[in-house]
Amino acid sequence: MSIRAVVWDVDDTLFDYTAADRAGMRGHLLAEGLLDGYDSVEQALVRWRRVTDAQWARFSAGEATFQGQRRDRVRVFLGTELTDAEADEWFERYIGHYEAAWALFPDVLPALDALAASHRHAVLSNSSLTVQDRKLRVLGVHDRFETILCAAELGVSKPEAGAFHAACAALDLAPNQVAYVGDHPEIDGRGAADAGLLSVWIDRDGAYTSDDGPGGPRRIASLAELPAILGADTRFGAPSTFR
Repeated sequence: MSIRAVVWDVDDTLFDYTAADRAGMRGHLLAEGLLDGYDSVEQALVRWRRVTDAQWARFSAGEATFQGQRRDRVRVFLGTELTDAEADEWFERYIGHYEAAWALFPDVLPALDALAASHRHAVLSNSSLTVQDRKLRVLGVHDRFETILCAAELGVSKPEAGAFHAACAALDLAPNQVAYVGDHPEIDGRGAADAGLLSVWIDRDGAYTSDDGPGGPRRIASLAELPAILGADTRFGAPSTFR
């Protein structure tokens, strides 16, 4: 059965979250005068990313609310007991720096353009609709997607099959008619494959060395490779001959 729709992850797939987070936190730490406790800016950024990953895992597992994981990121990073209001205020100051660095990856618009006429498009993210809806509007691509689904509102998150199946249901398509594109090899790649979708794992920096084998996600280094995988006219020349 042919692929009729593409469901997209957002952070580090469409949107360069890692670069924006690093630039935003660098600016925030400088503004807050918090770099004196670290040997280097890089050391501080690595600590922030580790804290973020740990608290995000708690949210994904249902152990914390979306806002709760934000507050805990601040408390753990600072090593300080803060009220909810104090943690929220600190995080909002960081958000100002972070949002100033928002950008799509360079390969996103060409890929969306190439697939605009041949495939339907939706978003499935492990974040919240409030965050991702606004982000996609600011980045200028919100209207490219029929529907935007997020874990905070769905009550189920990737890699659970229920999250992927919710996206398919929103499109009124069977899983084998839908491709999922994401950056994480397990949460996105393996999760989508196990849920019966055509799973496409984008590994831009080649950070992972293992391949998943038959039945696993298709691994690409750039979204420019996606039209060929989907069998679409690439609009950069002749139609794809991928089989």
